[in-house]
Amino acid sequence: MTHDHRPEVLRYTAFSADPAGGNPAGVVLDAAGLDEQRMLAIAAELGYSESAFLTERTGEGAYTIRYFSPKAEVPFCGHATVATALALAERDGPGALEFTTPAGPVPVSVVREGGTLLATLTSVVPHVEEAAAADLAEALAALDWAAADLDPALPPRIAYAGARHLVLSAATRERLADLDYDFARLEALMRRLDLTTLQLVWREGPEVFHVRDPFPVGGVVEDPGTGAAAAAFGAYARELGLAPEAAVLTLHQGADMGRPGTLTVELRAGDPRVRVSGTGTRIG
Repeated sequence: MTHDHRPEVLRYTAFSADPAGGNPAGVVLDAAGLDEQRMLAIAAELGYSESAFLTERTGEGAYTIRYFSPKAEVPFCGHATVATALALAERDGPGALEFTTPAGPVPVSVVREGGTLLATLTSVVPHVEEAAAADLAEALAALDWAAADLDPALPPRIAYAGARHLVLSAATRERLADLDYDFARLEALMRRLDLTTLQLVWREGPEVFHVRDPFPVGGVVEDPGTGAAAAAFGAYARELGLAPEAAVLTLHQGADMGRPGTLTVELRAGDPRVRVSGTGTRIG
């Protein structure tokens, strides 16, 4: 493959069966021979929060995958993983896949339920850590949130399940809906802490949450459906005892952007990994 080869770039949305909902991603099923500058250029041209590139087939249903935002490579992206799995399932049929990501191996299963394909990714082993007081204060200042805007029952943490996310819980749905932050200030903090997004959440009920994900480090104001952050949030919920050892959580994301989607987060007893499921569809 020559450097000027133009690969086929598919466009899918993840976490919604409606092309106008969920989170769009570019998908390149044959990115062998593309260098990172070319992949970054394709991602920037698309302008989606992330695009996925299969750079090598390593076995039956096994691939090496890389993810690029319009500004940089990221170690793991959940919605682009779901989009890629759905694209492969439409081409080859549903079944088991395994993606070798920069963050580690990520198994994905795709099943057909009625006329709909549903993809479930299994995260790398997650971890959760405290957020330093000074970093929390800077994040709140960049968001223009007061400490009183936080829900004390869901304390701030940094959670990882392939990428790092600062989890902040809003005390009200209105606080979550009113998002107008200092892009440069938040980006600087996130780069210093190696954060991929902020996972802003509001708890509607014991197993139902509404979430938003500012993503200035990726060059976009907000991500409409964030699988990596959903996986990290599952680890957060387990660590803080917000959910039982085995649980299914529903995360609603994108409604405030006009691109509603639904992410299903599953915790299993005896397995530290987190499963994130969603549907999707091709755009155009």
